[in-house]
Amino acid sequence: MAKTTKKTDAVAPNSTGGSVNDTPEISVVIPCYNEEAILWSSAAELHAGLKVIGRSFEILISENGSKDDTRAIAEKLSRAFPEIRAVTSDEPNYGKALRRGIESARGHYVFCDEIDLCDLDFYRRALVILDEGRADLVVGSKAHPDAKDERPMTRRAATMVMNGLLRVLLGFHGTDTHGLKAFVREKLVFTVDKCVVDKDLFASELVVRAQRYKVRITEIPIQIHEKRPPSIHLFKRVPNVLKNLAKLVYVVRIANR
Repeated sequence: MAKTTKKTDAVAPNSTGGSVNDTPEISVVIPCYNEEAILWSSAAELHAGLKVIGRSFEILISENGSKDDTRAIAEKLSRAFPEIRAVTSDEPNYGKALRRGIESARGHYVFCDEIDLCDLDFYRRALVILDEGRADLVVGSKAHPDAKDERPMTRRAATMVMNGLLRVLLGFHGTDTHGLKAFVREKLVFTVDKCVVDKDLFASELVVRAQRYKVRITEIPIQIHEKRPPSIHLFKRVPNVLKNLAKLVYVVRIANR
């Protein structure tokens, strides 16, 4: 990637399968912040797994403001694997990174993943549902009765509290909003465009709005075991989560947007 003296968002020039006009069947979007320890191994493992699944694909690593070598590793991955693209920006912001990755995706199906998860079993099960037209959005739920959530108790409790707030304040009817998702891109473009919050709440708003817009949604249980502690401490997220939740409640409930 060419160097520039001006800080700006950038996308590595690699395309899937050669021509920039190729349209992969699957786009995988993975926001990354300070993930130098596991990025290469996890991305390479996911790449190999998707090859086995046998669908054309691209992996978009949406790096955002990392203070370690995550950006450099993402760019090396984009040079080493034709199916991997590095999407970079200077602001540490999970929601903006996820949104920008989705907006840059070219696949018919878009998968939103986490670098410490990369659950290929979810990909296989979600693809069956999407292929059969049973849903336009598949949510991998950590809180589903049949899920196996092996995260620390504080993380599981935070998920329960967040989902409870979404149900009470926004009328959410599901069991989870944050984490693994798969959807038909053209069916969710309108929903993504309408989202107003970022950081941790963007992923939740996407699901809440999809529900309000009558997008066909199904949840499937997942087994989750994180490969490393969160890159940002849980309690440091609380102020931004509450701020964005208040904004979302105002926009949805009061402004009716």
